[in-house]
Amino acid sequence: MSHWISGYGSSSGPRGSGDKADSNEPTVLIIGAGTFGTSTAYHLAHQYRDPSKVTIVDRADSPPKPAAAVDINRVVRTDYAKPLYSNLAYEAWHAWYWSGELQQYFHKVGWIMIDDTDDSSLSNAIRRQFVDRGYDPTEAIPLEDIETKWDGIMKGTDLQDFKNAYFNEETGWCDAAGATHRFMQIATGKGVNRVTADVTEIILSDDQSKVLGVRTADGKELKADKVLIAAGSWTSSLLSPLEDTLSVPVKDRTENQLRAIGVLQIYYPVSSEEVQRLEKAKMPVVIYGQKGEVLPPSSNNKLLKYTHNQSFTNSVTTKSGSEITAPTGTAYQNQTGDIPDSLKSEAEAGVLSRLLPEFTRGKKPDHWRVCYDARSPTEDFLICRYPHKGLNNLFVASGGSSHSYKFLPNAGKYVLNVLNGESNGKEKDDAWAWKEQGWDARDRTPEQPKLGAHAPKRELKDIGTKSKL
Repeated sequence: MSHWISGYGSSSGPRGSGDKADSNEPTVLIIGAGTFGTSTAYHLAHQYRDPSKVTIVDRADSPPKPAAAVDINRVVRTDYAKPLYSNLAYEAWHAWYWSGELQQYFHKVGWIMIDDTDDSSLSNAIRRQFVDRGYDPTEAIPLEDIETKWDGIMKGTDLQDFKNAYFNEETGWCDAAGATHRFMQIATGKGVNRVTADVTEIILSDDQSKVLGVRTADGKELKADKVLIAAGSWTSSLLSPLEDTLSVPVKDRTENQLRAIGVLQIYYPVSSEEVQRLEKAKMPVVIYGQKGEVLPPSSNNKLLKYTHNQSFTNSVTTKSGSEITAPTGTAYQNQTGDIPDSLKSEAEAGVLSRLLPEFTRGKKPDHWRVCYDARSPTEDFLICRYPHKGLNNLFVASGGSSHSYKFLPNAGKYVLNVLNGESNGKEKDDAWAWKEQGWDARDRTPEQPKLGAHAPKRELKDIGTKSKL
């Protein structure tokens, strides 16, 4: 295990000694093989003397395509207004850049952030955070220079509504599908059990004092001493039936901590010649203010990936009558099919025709995807013990909030502390705790503008179908 990832040395080995340590290790069942689940399995595999006591289950094979964690690329950045996440990101960045396990998946191409927030509050907050830590890797880029930089690949980009821009050469992107699968291979290679099955029910003990495990769609039961829900945008839908059984009040339910938020991603085909041109120009990740972003293609995928940040929810009513948010289905095909034409038109008008238009003009996307993630009210993660009804062996690691993937190398290290009843320090414990005020925290504790999708104020079902894209 690389010391860049573990934090306690490449040759220190797991803690504990002898058969007694093996027998005292509690069994752990992880539901979900996305960012948090895979990272936790990886770290448990290195910490446990008997990793076979760890099981991770997901409805899809590795890497699980429906997960937000799995895609042709994800951004790896240290650019945050909050020092907490910038510090965590630097910890993860070293693993992406230096570790033999991950460096093959990381591409340090830099990023340009073009800011359209009032008074440039977001970019200023990010750059001020760098200055405060005593190291600033950013440089201001005049808006009028953007079209001519990077060999003119951004010619025609509409910058009318923007205030300023900066470049950070340390940022980049990673092959998220490849890195997720690699981490899972390492975990299973050490003995972690990887099960492909659809979890349909959380099993309670007869006296409802603890969780015994889960039941899958084929009727099988998976049991463990500790159960971790790392189900991303399906977290609320998985816990809702349990909360019905336990009569958990609406204000205290998971839905008031996390909501499944969708954004549209668009994948444009590029030729081998265009890939070479963009690579020669050293195309960075481009953040188009609050509107969206575009990530470079590679010679392997030959796809230019855009994200349109006008987000939405898909609210559903459960059998018990509870209102929750959830993805439109459990399969990857549900994310790529039946996308409203008007949603595509929004992306066309807001991002696709305005950002690097030379590479979209006259083309049709290879495919579209609605990518769902679990959003918390403050966009902090939710990594804690489930706090209700005395279920001391049930834990949650979710709330990626569209910015968690870069923490694949180190997130599991902190989840392990929670599983072991240990503190991650007051700052992290407070940020990742179950919030008493729930979703209202967003209004009560205003933060810097989000670098990513806006908080949704609309439903997918209310988005019409008028375009002919």
